[in-house]
Amino acid sequence: MTSVTSLDRRHDLDWIRVGAFFLLILYHTGMFYVPWDWHVKTPHPVEALEPLMQLTNPWRLTLLFLVSGAATRFMADRSTVGRLTTSRIARLLPPLLFAMFVIVPPQSYYEIVEHVAANPGGPVAVDSYGVFWRKYATASGNWCDQGECLITPTWNHMWFVAYLLVYSLVLALMLLVLPKLGDRLQGGLERMLKGAGLLIWPVVFLAVTRIFLLPRFEITHDLIEDWYNHAVSFAAFLLGFGLAKSEVLKARLIKVRWTALALAFVCWAGWASYAWIYRADDANPPEALRIVMRCVYSTDQWCAIVAILGFGAKHLSDKGGPVLRYLTLGVFPFYIVHQTLIVVMAHNLAKLGLPQALEGAILVAATFAGCFATYEIVRRIPGVRALFGLKGQPAAAPANRPPAVA
Repeated sequence: MTSVTSLDRRHDLDWIRVGAFFLLILYHTGMFYVPWDWHVKTPHPVEALEPLMQLTNPWRLTLLFLVSGAATRFMADRSTVGRLTTSRIARLLPPLLFAMFVIVPPQSYYEIVEHVAANPGGPVAVDSYGVFWRKYATASGNWCDQGECLITPTWNHMWFVAYLLVYSLVLALMLLVLPKLGDRLQGGLERMLKGAGLLIWPVVFLAVTRIFLLPRFEITHDLIEDWYNHAVSFAAFLLGFGLAKSEVLKARLIKVRWTALALAFVCWAGWASYAWIYRADDANPPEALRIVMRCVYSTDQWCAIVAILGFGAKHLSDKGGPVLRYLTLGVFPFYIVHQTLIVVMAHNLAKLGLPQALEGAILVAATFAGCFATYEIVRRIPGVRALFGLKGQPAAAPANRPPAVA
C-alpha cells in the first residue's frame, strides 16, 4: 500500500536543490578551463580537469529535474490544476524571456569575439555590443563559419527553465486526466523500487534510453528534437513528483545510500577512464565497449542520485531554518545570472595573465559574489522580482524584530 505521510516540506530536498545549483557554478567555471567546447575558453586548457568534470556529468541535471518534480508535487497538492498552471507560467516564463534578451546575449557576444580572435580574417565580424544586440534580438545576425552558425535569440543555459516550464504544463494536463496522479505514481514507485529493484530498474531504463535513443537524438537543448534528453529529464521530473511525499522510499534510500555511493564511485572511475582513453576527436571505440560503457554511465547516473538522496534524507531532513529559506529563494536568481557572470569575467580575466589557480579562484569567488549581489538587489525591487523568478512583493519585517534573511 502507498505510505500515508504527513510530509509537507522536504528540507533535505531543498538543501539538495541548493547544492545542485551551487555545483553548476563550479561546473561551468570548469567548462572555461577543460578542453571541451564552450562559449569562451582559456588560452591554456587543463586536460587533467576532465575526470573531475566527469564526476558530476552523468547525474547533476537529472538530479535537478528530480528535485524540481518533487517541489512541483508540493505545489500541486496545495492548489488546483488551474492555479498550478498559472503559477508555473508566472514563475518561469518571465525569467526565461528576460534572460534570453538581457542576460544571455553577452554570452553569445563574447563567443563571437573569441571566435574572431581565433579565426582572423574569417567571415564572422565583431560589431559593437549595441549593434550585435539588435541583430541578436531580431534574429538578423549572420554568425556562421565552416557550416556552423550561432542562431539567435538563444536560451543557452536557460534551456533548463524552458524544459521545466514545458514539463510543468504537460504535468498539468496529466493531472486533469488523473487528479490523483501523485498518489498513483507514489504507490507504483513504492511497489517497484524495493529491494534490489531500487537500484536495478532505474538503471535499466537509463541504459536502454542511452543505448537506443542517444545515437539517434544527440543532446541539443533545442526542445524539438531532443528526445533522449526528454526521455531522461521528464522521467526524472515525474520520479521526483512521485517520491516527494513517500516515507517508504525515503527510508529505502537511506538504507541503500552507502551501497549506491560505492557503486557510483566505481562506475565513475570506469566511465572517466574510458572517456580519457578515447578523448581524441577522432577516437573510435569498439561498439561493444561503447554499449558497455553506456550501461556503466547509467549505473553511475542513478547510483549517484540515490546516494545523494539517501544521505540527504539521513542528515538534512531536520535542517531547516532561515539560511535554507534564504538560499532556497536565491538559487533561481543565482541560476539565471551565473553563466553570464562566468563568461564575461573569464574572458576578461584571461587577459591579465594571472597564475591559473589564482585566476580560477577569483572567478569562482567573483561569480558567487555576483550571484549574491544580484539576489540582494533584485529581491528588493517589486517590478524586477518576477523577472528573476521571485514571487510577490518584498516582505516587510515587523517593527519589533530584526529583518529576516529571506
